[in-house]
Amino acid sequence: MNSDSDLQIAGDILAVQHLLQPAKAHPSTVAEFAGLARSIAADRAQWAHLVDYDATTRWYHRLRTGPGYEVWLLSWVPGQGTGMHGHGDSSGVLTVLEGELTERTDKGARLLNAGAQRVFAPGYAHDVVNDSLEPAVSLHVYYPGLTEMPMHGTACSAPRARDAVTA
Repeated sequence: MNSDSDLQIAGDILAVQHLLQPAKAHPSTVAEFAGLARSIAADRAQWAHLVDYDATTRWYHRLRTGPGYEVWLLSWVPGQGTGMHGHGDSSGVLTVLEGELTERTDKGARLLNAGAQRVFAPGYAHDVVNDSLEPAVSLHVYYPGLTEMPMHGTACSAPRARDAVTA
């Protein structure tokens, strides 16, 4: 049993096509938002040519909007991170497209490799950082669209995977 009480799904539900409903024009459930992120991730032509890396600040690009939601593409050079933050009234899906990111919460640290997804509800606070030596790219879906990203004053107490300089 997972002590994090996070929902875990065994296997790749998107690989079982006969169990999936036809894709809607605009998602409205957590599963549909996660599916949207997975479909964008699988179609590199939608996003790969847009990716840019900036050593001085985190790079981001709004990839898509729909009724009440936004899709953002972010790049991370080694050492770049968000700091401990929340997402206001928004729920979200974070999907790692390339490389690896470390997510820290008050429950510990979790390494997210390419293909990993994290789904979170309003009130969820985390710190995301590229602790690796290679760049990373991630996709973020927010519903409703992100209007605030409140920073939390205290650093997460979880140990870092390795010491890194934050850009």
